[in-house]
Amino acid sequence: MPELPDISAYITALEARILGQKLQHVRLGSIFLLRTVEPKLESAEGRTVTALRRIGKRIAIGLQNETGGDLWLVLHLMIAGRLHWKPPLAKLPGKVGLLALDFPNGTLILTEAGSKRRASLYVFGSEEALDDIDPGGIEVFSTNLEGFRNALTRENRTLKRALTDPRIVSGIGNAYSDEILHAAQLSPILQTHKLTEEQWQRLFTATQSTLQLWIDRFNAEAKQSFPEKVTAFRPEMATHGKFNQPCPRCGSPIQRIQYADNETNYCPTCQTGGKLLADRGLSRLLGSDWPRTLDELETLKRK
Repeated sequence: MPELPDISAYITALEARILGQKLQHVRLGSIFLLRTVEPKLESAEGRTVTALRRIGKRIAIGLQNETGGDLWLVLHLMIAGRLHWKPPLAKLPGKVGLLALDFPNGTLILTEAGSKRRASLYVFGSEEALDDIDPGGIEVFSTNLEGFRNALTRENRTLKRALTDPRIVSGIGNAYSDEILHAAQLSPILQTHKLTEEQWQRLFTATQSTLQLWIDRFNAEAKQSFPEKVTAFRPEMATHGKFNQPCPRCGSPIQRIQYADNETNYCPTCQTGGKLLADRGLSRLLGSDWPRTLDELETLKRK
């Protein structure tokens, strides 16, 4: 799922292309994409784009007509939704094409891979109405250490769950939570109520610095060309998607915990004191044979 750095890059690219442009036509490729009834989607046609905003992991496009009336289109890409910038009046592609927004200088197309239709489009008649879809998580660049800590300790969660809960922190998902926790050298299963003062400082600093690093990198790329290949797996990442590859800090093989459609990647040497975290499926299967350390894992592999 595109997260804060990816959404920031999309907005940077869109600002250069559609800000101040008139939306000529809206083409809906799937009725399942649209999640609101009023205002009508067609009422966006003929309006000029006046604002672009990020709301969590959503992209909000603000439009106005000649009389100044507001309208907002809000896109949530979910896991497999992606945006593409094409020449004017570009054809909406086959089964994956969900939406086309036609501007004088090009067409913004939303596609979604796979058979599950999770991406969504909302139409709102005012900026105030955007609050209805804001999960309420704090913005990490608009808070301080105290505000960050207060948000994450309202409930006793693991760090991984707290960072990825949109009601707690805005814009962070599976990929960048892995990168943040590796940078902070903290275990993904460490509970928020058990962090020391020093660990809170490390976590807050790592959250801001990691996100800023990727925002800067992606925004620089977005100024050169439209971000057509948004992915959660980047070669430069330290842990996410790097199972069994060497940790860039210590060289130990990156490990993972898999659950449902997600996985947590971590370095046992840097983050968990050398301990392997139990994968629910495998630990249940192996029982007492589940390896507790990297040395035990290597011994098990050689058997």
